[in-house]
Amino acid sequence: MKRSYFPQYFWALSGVLVVMALLFALSASAQAPSIEGTYTLLSRQFPDGTLLSPPAIMGLFTYTKTHMNFNIVRKDATGKCSSFSVGATYTLTATEYSETRLFSIFNDQIGGKDIVYDLSGKTQSAPMKMTGGRIEFKQPFDPLSLVFKGNKITVTAEGRFIDVWEKVP
Repeated sequence: MKRSYFPQYFWALSGVLVVMALLFALSASAQAPSIEGTYTLLSRQFPDGTLLSPPAIMGLFTYTKTHMNFNIVRKDATGKCSSFSVGATYTLTATEYSETRLFSIFNDQIGGKDIVYDLSGKTQSAPMKMTGGRIEFKQPFDPLSLVFKGNKITVTAEGRFIDVWEKVP
């Protein structure tokens, strides 16, 4: 009677393939950065040192796996408001942040300007740098630098302001 070794090799090979698939999945998830969460605006500092915090300025910034929603509103001493809202899809890889703007709305009563709507659906990308637990990229549509570290985002508009956001638990 001839004995077949096929079942033994089959199970050994299956086990090796399962282990390789798990290692690949763990490796891929370790390299895929994440910025998911909802963040609230803690403060905005201007170059002259002026510091605004809620209720003078308020914001909510949310990233899901595929979408981003950004809202900020500022009220000046005269009661006039300025606000900016964005809805977008995005992708984040180990080297690039890409965003497709679904819409943006800019309302600037403080500056005395008309409301501006953008429904263009444009897509733009920017290089992304990841060092340790720090994720950094420039927003592709605006001259803003975003740094994600721990439960905070620091947004810098060079020469205009620095915002500090904190992740909602």
